[in-house]
Amino acid sequence: MRRVFGFTLIEVLLASALLAAGLTLAFATIMGATGTTRRGEEMAQANERVRAVQGFLRRRIAGARGASFDTDQASGLPMRFVGDAERMRFVADLPDYIGRGGPNLHDLRIERDGEGVRLMLDLAVVQAGTTLVERGREPEVLADGLREARFRYRGLGPDGALADWQDEWTAVEQLPLLVEVVMVAGDGRTWPTLVVAPRLAGAYAGGNAQ
Repeated sequence: MRRVFGFTLIEVLLASALLAAGLTLAFATIMGATGTTRRGEEMAQANERVRAVQGFLRRRIAGARGASFDTDQASGLPMRFVGDAERMRFVADLPDYIGRGGPNLHDLRIERDGEGVRLMLDLAVVQAGTTLVERGREPEVLADGLREARFRYRGLGPDGALADWQDEWTAVEQLPLLVEVVMVAGDGRTWPTLVVAPRLAGAYAGGNAQ
């Protein structure tokens, strides 16, 4: 009679162990690839967010008109640009598809949001040097989940040369020559430093503009 040979118990156990090891390796490889793809997508979304926010800020600050939005009560000077480390205000045109077009006061401010900060924008129509407050118009959140954010300004010194960066812009009747925006994401990554030159700053840069 022909003898029929089967698998021994040891061979079955060994094959099962090899199969389990192969499946575990394949699963780990798939999970690693999925995690890499997810991290890549998250990074791409974060980079796109940075580009969108900085692009908006660049266009708005560069387009500062130098139009008056109020009068300084102490000096009687027209207020064209007011800023400190956490807030700045200026007038720039808005395209018609964003709210109401034309000259609008841009009120950018940094607010505490739990343990972090966020960048907010208020808009208000400006007519004949007066800001018109609109009821029901809510501020916009430009960026949230930030660890840190600040504004700085640069103008001309007493000698007519470019002065150092300042945390406050007090020459309200003038536009700064340069505006700096620094933001740090919640995970500690620093956004590329944004430095913008208002296009019309030269028309208001006479004298000491610190």
